[in-house]
Amino acid sequence: MLLKCLREMIEGKTVLLLGFGREGRALYRRICEVGGYQALGIADAKEIADAPAGVALHIGEQYQAAVTEYDVIFKSPGIVMQPEYRPERIRGRMTSLTELFLTAYRDQCVGITGTKGKSTTSSLLYHVLQTAGIPSVLGGNIGIPTANLYEQITPDTVIVMETGVHQLEYNHVSPKTAVFLNLYEEHLDHYGTFEYYAYCKENIYRNQQPGDLLICGEPSLPAAGDCKADVLRLAMDDPAADITLLHGDTVSFRGESMKLPEDMALTGVHNRYNCAVVFALARRFGAAPEDIFHGIQSFQPLPHRLSPVGTFHGIRWYDDSISTACETCIQALSSLPETDTVLIGGMDRGISYEPLLRYLAGSPVPHIILMSDSGSRILKEAESYPQSLRSRMQYAKDLPEAVAIAKAVTAQGKICLMSPAAASYNVYQNFEKRGEHFLQLAME
Repeated sequence: MLLKCLREMIEGKTVLLLGFGREGRALYRRICEVGGYQALGIADAKEIADAPAGVALHIGEQYQAAVTEYDVIFKSPGIVMQPEYRPERIRGRMTSLTELFLTAYRDQCVGITGTKGKSTTSSLLYHVLQTAGIPSVLGGNIGIPTANLYEQITPDTVIVMETGVHQLEYNHVSPKTAVFLNLYEEHLDHYGTFEYYAYCKENIYRNQQPGDLLICGEPSLPAAGDCKADVLRLAMDDPAADITLLHGDTVSFRGESMKLPEDMALTGVHNRYNCAVVFALARRFGAAPEDIFHGIQSFQPLPHRLSPVGTFHGIRWYDDSISTACETCIQALSSLPETDTVLIGGMDRGISYEPLLRYLAGSPVPHIILMSDSGSRILKEAESYPQSLRSRMQYAKDLPEAVAIAKAVTAQGKICLMSPAAASYNVYQNFEKRGEHFLQLAME
């Protein structure tokens, strides 16, 4: 189905791959496989050392100007379009691998989005379905291009698709089953306003049809008439909600409950909340409660997500490098009451740090190390808070200095947590690289 849709989309047309990273390369292989296009080009800001032969290259600062020359443009996620080349100005010729994939398989897709928790929820759902023997694949924003899943998909396959806002920004097809976990300030450097960021996230359900399903957390529930799908309300400790986590240890879906495994590896109330979503979805796909229980019990958390990385120098180190919002740092601190030192800060994306400052003001954590650009801003904004908060704060210019301070001040047997509440891109390629550096520094 995917190749048929792709062939129909590019038949006799000039085609541009806007961005040639992991997703662009996967799509390039499929385009070459189906053929039928008139001409093919690749546009990227960076040089491509292994650029394929027979393809027109548009490289450098003005690479986006190439969009005016092609009939069909496949945009890679994360590329910020210059105002003169935004989709509404190039007559609807822009699409994406996500839109192509959903066009081919929307009825089999479970699209999972949210500011935080989407990777864990997607991976956990896939693991539970596999445990239950239900045919399934996992791809999307989690690092597996959906173009690579083609050979694994049959008409009975459940397609679990982590869907980030960059995949959703210009998307016009919604999955039959959609999950919208939560919505916090994030990516404001890309989207400009929280309102536009939220609008793009809402594309997960904006084009759903009657008979489709949306699972949605309280702050993100669509207004009446904004979603054609059946909506299941997701909430915490609310027996009236369709899906809920009760008392921190029991998940419930429309009156059917299951107590979570006491020895599950996932840490934190927010991850148990995600388990409630997985319980509901897995039951809808026919998984038995005992298979869901064993799937949750055997699931190993993804790296850099509130993960214990070892005890070094008598300190227990936790890596939560995925944390790029106030709410995730707050959740991490709430989940680890033995935290003696927390490392916060990174790239300043312009989000408000007031919720985090208010939480820290009432938190007992004795050592707050603020680092890099956003750490500097948090320290300045803390000047309006009581001395009892400011006296617990120290500034470090970067992660190595922050870890050095942590080694000096953290009490033996206690936790040092890195939960930055900020992106990493001002220093690191991604949050994974930041987490790996944190572990290296902790071990030294």
